Amino acid sequence: MKTVSDYFGSLVFDDRVMKAKLSAKVYSSLKKTIDEGAKLDPAVADAVASAMKEWAVEHGATHYTHWFQPMTGVTAEKHDSFIDPAPDGRVLMEFSGKELIKGEPDASSFPSGGLRATFEARGYTAWDPTSYAFIKGKTLCIPTAFCSYSGEALDKKTPLLRSMEALNKQALRILKLFGNTDVHCVKTSVGPEQEYFLVDKKYFDQRKDLIYTGRTLFGAMPPKGQELDDHYFGTIKPRVEEYMQDLNEELWKLGILAKTEHNEVAPAQHELAPIYSTTNIATDHNQLTMEIMQKVAARHGLVCLLHEKPFAGVNGSGKHNNWSISTDTGVNLLTPGETPYENAQFLLFLCAVIKAVDDYQDLLRLSVATAGNDHRLGANEAPPAVISIFLGDELTEILDAIENDKPYSAAEKTKMKLGVNVLPKFQKDNTDRNRTSPFAFTGNKFEFRMLGSSNSIACANIMLNSAVAESLKVYADRLEGVDDFDTALHDMIKNTIKDHKKIIFNGNGYDDAWIKEATEKRGLLNLRTTPDCMPKLLDKKNVDMLTSHKIYTKAEIEARCEIMLDNYSKVINIEGLTMVDMAKKEILPAVEEYTADLAKSVAAKTAAVEGLSCEYEKELIKKLSCLTDSIASATEDLEHALVKLKTVDDVTEIANADRDEILPKMGALRAVADEAETLTAEKYWPFPTYGELLFGVR
Repeated sequence: MKTVSDYFGSLVFDDRVMKAKLSAKVYSSLKKTIDEGAKLDPAVADAVASAMKEWAVEHGATHYTHWFQPMTGVTAEKHDSFIDPAPDGRVLMEFSGKELIKGEPDASSFPSGGLRATFEARGYTAWDPTSYAFIKGKTLCIPTAFCSYSGEALDKKTPLLRSMEALNKQALRILKLFGNTDVHCVKTSVGPEQEYFLVDKKYFDQRKDLIYTGRTLFGAMPPKGQELDDHYFGTIKPRVEEYMQDLNEELWKLGILAKTEHNEVAPAQHELAPIYSTTNIATDHNQLTMEIMQKVAARHGLVCLLHEKPFAGVNGSGKHNNWSISTDTGVNLLTPGETPYENAQFLLFLCAVIKAVDDYQDLLRLSVATAGNDHRLGANEAPPAVISIFLGDELTEILDAIENDKPYSAAEKTKMKLGVNVLPKFQKDNTDRNRTSPFAFTGNKFEFRMLGSSNSIACANIMLNSAVAESLKVYADRLEGVDDFDTALHDMIKNTIKDHKKIIFNGNGYDDAWIKEATEKRGLLNLRTTPDCMPKLLDKKNVDMLTSHKIYTKAEIEARCEIMLDNYSKVINIEGLTMVDMAKKEILPAVEEYTADLAKSVAAKTAAVEGLSCEYEKELIKKLSCLTDSIASATEDLEHALVKLKTVDDVTEIANADRDEILPKMGALRAVADEAETLTAEKYWPFPTYGELLFGVR
């Protein structure tokens, strides 16, 4: 019987395979490209392509694809076979370095935000050697970047790689100041926790809203929801356990470090968490994980829902982005050290993050903005839309002591020093976690908790890496060449704390009093919806920072703002049209049929029994008739608003109208339809209820 270690990474062209398949010279050159960003030698590319093809064919692959991540938020691929014609009529299995390095998928139908005309089709994919190729089905998948004919980034990977390089560049400058000349590379790492729902496919297939939008647009709460908290970390049901086992196997074959699995708080909700990987690889792996979760679910007669809010009235699904910074020498820069300079170095990197989150809270907020995630943020099940940092009591007290030049009183009454002084040993996990905080320090990493479950983690990490790179650049510019490094360092950390302490909050983020304090007293931003926050991307300070570090060009920034607003509006338009369709074709006919049958029953009873009042039935008929009129009126109101919006061209105006007009009308329609569901006999209701969906998997 094979163990996990026998097949883990068996479908990945990883370091083990490269060592075995490549010559020492080729392997060494490729590793230099992967680890240090050295230019790829074309001869090396040919050798790698040959070995990659040979390995893939041995594992049953017949095709290859440049696997990329366009601005749709999902992955894309175009498959080409390895076959080339031979003179004798047979075929050869060929794959060249040119084919490995560069591909040309049609780019005409991917979102571009105006970066090119709609009739321009040419796009290019370029091999990303830092992320291992893998086999999916019978196809060799080669992770790639995606750009337009004129060179603009049309994907999420390219800016992510740029942001990692920007942070690496600035972090190396800081480490050099501390005498760490043996460090050649600094990388960020991420462990994204993935929440999801599982529902029975037979119920899913009967609901147009789930099919078209990924969430239920109608549905009254069942008698039981998540009130008892009995699902949270509860015993995993046999059918779900079989799914999880199958999922783990598929992920492990692809080298994805799936580690933790458990039931989440809502019925039918679960979570999967991996071990940390370099941010670029973690992003690729998370995209793969979401795809495989859905494919494996289908094999088990299930559907995996990744929408942020598939059910109203129960917790939605997020994706916690656990982020840290490490050197190629194995040092986590967010772990307090045990020597004076290590401690001071830790404090400087900590302050860089604090400064970054405060200065660019708008970028972090908009990096997680989607129509789906708007339903979660601020709903007392996810962090509020206001960005703040949780540090815990001890670190907060340490920073307070530095700011005020006073002794830090720990358990041993240690006087702290920094530069001229020394930070006392700081114990990891010295304080409770804060689940209400959007951005929480958890010992040696920060947990960014605002991401939605269907989000690519690329966007959040692009903004986080870029903002921290900017903080480090400011620090390096000031510290390089100073006469008294220790004093300058002390002053810089002290000033950072003083200038940015408003972003630090260790209390209950769900408390309304905090939102009032954050916005009215501290001046923090409360960007509640996608149309509120996306235009902030175009603010001068944000454009200047992102372009100065070469994360985006100005045109790429403008394009992304337009794409995100356009996507928001399209999602809401589809949801609105789906509601109209379901109300007209399913809900209204069902309620009318039940009402008519009730009326027939009353007529039959009163004809058969003289003096029979049938007050209950008559009152119910009256209520249902009124609700029918209300449903019809709300449906017509929503439909007219959707039609009217088609005449508007400006993407910002459309998004604002969706937020201010369409969503309230959708809510009004849902309210009366859900009330009708509670009064309509079960056999008449046209699609599965919340009770069946949430408790149907046993």
